[in-house]
Amino acid sequence: MTSVSLSIVLPTINEAENLSILIPDIQKKLNKLKIEDYEIITVDDGSTDNTVELIENMNKKDQRINIISRQQNPSLPNSIWEGINEAKYEYVMWLDADGSMTPEAVEKILGKLLHNKNSVVIGSRFVEEGGYKGVKDLGNRSFVMAIRNVRGSKDSVMGMIVSIIFNKFLELIFPLEVKDITSGFIVGKKEFFDKSLFVNASYGEYFLYVLFDLWKKNINIIEVGYICETRVSGESKTASSLVQLISRGFPYINAAIILRRHKYGNSR
Repeated sequence: MTSVSLSIVLPTINEAENLSILIPDIQKKLNKLKIEDYEIITVDDGSTDNTVELIENMNKKDQRINIISRQQNPSLPNSIWEGINEAKYEYVMWLDADGSMTPEAVEKILGKLLHNKNSVVIGSRFVEEGGYKGVKDLGNRSFVMAIRNVRGSKDSVMGMIVSIIFNKFLELIFPLEVKDITSGFIVGKKEFFDKSLFVNASYGEYFLYVLFDLWKKNINIIEVGYICETRVSGESKTASSLVQLISRGFPYINAAIILRRHKYGNSR
């Protein structure tokens, strides 16, 4: 089994406390996997904490850790694209910087990639060995436990519930052989990902366009279960009220409807 060269993109706003733990822990996992050619790119979207200072100090000690500072038009998909565009290695991975996608999950997903180098590997909360907010399944008792975990964290209970329901709803509109169609935790060859999939999106709906584009290109997608953990530090960027959550959900629904028409209106 040969290694890969890898760029990891971490889009962030005010995640200094989480990044100070996440980045060194990811590096330990990369060393364990014997991935030597790598870089970690933090794409900062106007943080007001000490994120920039933190990464600049890390860079002085290890030049594989870099930062891109975006000053205008905060945008999750545009931040991800800027990181991908600047990536210098063959493979790119991106994930949230809030600690919900753990270094252990990074190791697991990269381990799968090392045996499937022409595939795209997605971290999934909704397949075997996957779970939400620290809970392995969403049965009756486990769902109650998930709510308890979220209430004891910096995450939003409403956000968690709506996210689970919403993912299932989107599956009905836009059926693909992927269970976690709002994952945002992925690794594959840089050449697989096109600018247009990101720059025209407003938030996380970009991921539906990414999945559809991979499907059109006949690129194999592998889902690997991981346990999505609760936020320990910082504030959630997901809308906190039901009205905000529903409003943020409209672009997802619109994307799912558009892509459904494309899927059933055109063959591969």
